[in-house]
Amino acid sequence: MENSDLAETHILGDDTRLITVRAEHCEALASRHIAHVAVIDAAAPYTVVRTHLSGAFMQVCLGGEGQTLLDGRWHKHAEGIASFAPAHVLHAFHCAPDKRWQLCWVRFMPTSPRSLAGAMAPGLTRFDGRPLEHAILGLSHEMESAADPGTCATWVDIIERYVARMIDPWQREPRLNDMWKAVLVDIGRPWSLEDLARLANISPEHLRRLCWKNFGRSPGRQLTTMRIAQAAHELVTTQKKIEAIARDVGYVNPFTFSNTFKRLTGFRPSEYRSRPRT
Repeated sequence: MENSDLAETHILGDDTRLITVRAEHCEALASRHIAHVAVIDAAAPYTVVRTHLSGAFMQVCLGGEGQTLLDGRWHKHAEGIASFAPAHVLHAFHCAPDKRWQLCWVRFMPTSPRSLAGAMAPGLTRFDGRPLEHAILGLSHEMESAADPGTCATWVDIIERYVARMIDPWQREPRLNDMWKAVLVDIGRPWSLEDLARLANISPEHLRRLCWKNFGRSPGRQLTTMRIAQAAHELVTTQKKIEAIARDVGYVNPFTFSNTFKRLTGFRPSEYRSRPRT
């Protein structure tokens, strides 16, 4: 499936079982800016495509196999792998043919710090989702029985703690944390590998190793991903001209910006701005 052919889609299918707790029914989720949490046992034709993801989304495979679109590419999504999609990106996933797919997920509100531009780039990482699954099921059971606010808050606190373990890699490497924070303040600057290494106070080669370990990509690719994420955020939250947004994130040539944006999101900037958000 070509990225440019993707349209907003949400197909569960008759053989998919879904357990969901939503913020509108659970004050503890709303207070943490979590839109909803879920556990699903899915089968084809289960397919979700979000052309404008308004809030960040974390999803962990518990078993089976599916395909997830992140960073402009399709990835095999198997047991023990978690994905993270920032807000304002193209995001899609579907079951593999003739295979079931067990998942749990956490969807954040646009107001969550997890959904802020530059909070984290799209990515896949190894993560044991079973404790998170049990916490979501515990919250669901409590909501269906006593719905005690204190107990619900405890379950949501556990959910948030497991989420933090997966999607806060910068906190595990303070040198990268400080470096990327400085880059975000001046994302349009023509950063070189040597500039970034000086910010982190390490050698360029060591910076490469740390970035591959923490993000699964080179420093340059990480910088590009952050720039496009910032551009996507500006496209849907401001009325700035596309050329101005390109300059904001470090692209002098608007054609290079447009081609890079399409490569990573599947859409030209003008197409992306005009699509509905979910």
